[in-house]
Amino acid sequence: MSFIKYTSSEKDLLARLMRAEAIGEGDLGMLMVGNVVVNRAIADCLTFNDVRTISEVIYQSPGGFSGKDSPLFFSSPTTSERRLADIVLQGKYFYPATHALWFYAPKNGEQCSQTWWDQKLSGRYKSHCFYIPDPNVCRQIR
Repeated sequence: MSFIKYTSSEKDLLARLMRAEAIGEGDLGMLMVGNVVVNRAIADCLTFNDVRTISEVIYQSPGGFSGKDSPLFFSSPTTSERRLADIVLQGKYFYPATHALWFYAPKNGEQCSQTWWDQKLSGRYKSHCFYIPDPNVCRQIR
């Protein structure tokens, strides 16, 4: 059973974005990026009121993902990357991205800010800091 609706091409799109944003973080890092994408698709709050599909989330402007401009984004996903996309599309979550709507990578050697764009830090995994909204604002992802 699917957690959210998606097409085969959207699953590939998600897999490509996960690779482009977090290949250096390994499978777990890519899964966490996938969690953020799925969270944005189900969140009906803040700047995510009008995005419901994987494509809309990835290409949202402003607010989309910088990975979509990376050369890593443009080649077809591998079988392994598709499998990772399947995992998050089926609703499996990985902390600290469980309720996260945002992430960023601070400069080498820098700590995560406790807030980013007024959102609270949920944690860090390798080079990515993950941020969550107030649970009373985005009820769909608590």
